[in-house]
Amino acid sequence: MESQLVEFLRHHQRVLVLTGAGLSTASGIPGYRDKDGIRRGRAPIEGPEFRRHEAVRRRYWARSMVGWSTLSGAHPNEGHRALAELEASGHISAVITQNVDGLHQRAGARNLIELHGNIHQVVCLNCGRRVPRAALQQRLNALNPEFSNLLAHPLPDGDAQLEPDSLEDFHVPACEACGGMLQPDVVFFGDNVPKERTEAAFAHMAEADALLVVGSSLMVFSGYRFCRMAAQDGKPIAAVNAGKTRADDLLAFKLEAAAQEVLPRVVQLLSSAAAS
Repeated sequence: MESQLVEFLRHHQRVLVLTGAGLSTASGIPGYRDKDGIRRGRAPIEGPEFRRHEAVRRRYWARSMVGWSTLSGAHPNEGHRALAELEASGHISAVITQNVDGLHQRAGARNLIELHGNIHQVVCLNCGRRVPRAALQQRLNALNPEFSNLLAHPLPDGDAQLEPDSLEDFHVPACEACGGMLQPDVVFFGDNVPKERTEAAFAHMAEADALLVVGSSLMVFSGYRFCRMAAQDGKPIAAVNAGKTRADDLLAFKLEAAAQEVLPRVVQLLSSAAAS
């Protein structure tokens, strides 16, 4: 099974990798969708609603406060580490990730674009000041001690299945510098990827001679469009994904398997071939 991907990586000199939530499930972070690409659970909070309504911000930060321990305690898995090794050995040129968990960076990825941002940072929408999310957790705990020891089923990206009767007494911290509104430094649903980030990702796609999708159903257009671009330019697309993808009809081939199992074996096969 891995031999097809090994030949794909050996044949193409500049393989761009696009990753999604399925890569991080082995790190204990729940994914958004099932194997058919159907979204699980309730609809996510959208950016315009977060910024418009205080009640929405209370709900977001209360759930994030309870779910933070799952995300902050996650570590890169063998799939993340294998991609970092493939980059270091020159078999892939860059990684574009739809994930906001920061695990590619921790695994050693260097040429990386976090398309939707990084949830380990919080930004003030008034003055632009950024602070670590871990520091904000300390403030959330101090302001809302009754929530500190709550347990809830973890959801994607640090969310938690928490539906308290009332959040009127939940305190949302403001920016310590200017008193402005704080938001996780990520692209919410309903918001656009920053222009400079999009342009950098498009430049990587233009320079690539092939695209490898890892752990993404591609149901969100911000990821799927890279497959469309590759197909329009006649660049082959391969995928490692445990289920259906939106681009199945565009793929040269797909390995329906877990990335943390397939990619380390691919690294080993490539290393053995280089040594012989």
